[in-house]
Amino acid sequence: MMSATSTLALTHFVTLADSFDKNKVTPGVLGFIVFAVIGGAVWLLMKSMNKHMKKVDFEEQPEGGEAGTTAAAAPAAEPKTS
Repeated sequence: MMSATSTLALTHFVTLADSFDKNKVTPGVLGFIVFAVIGGAVWLLMKSMNKHMKKVDFEEQPEGGEAGTTAAAAPAAEPKTS
């Protein structure tokens, strides 16, 4: 059941919806603001990612083959039995 105020509000929205040209609808200022905020967030995320990637110390092949000897020299841990 609709009250008189809700019916009146709906009739105002219907008349506003028919008053503009449906072929010329644009996103407007709100669309620009949302797009700018998303662009700024992506820029900040990329800046943060670059900062974190610079901190990564990655060597594709260790110098002098030290990694192979340390893995072979380390004794395997034996499981404890209680």
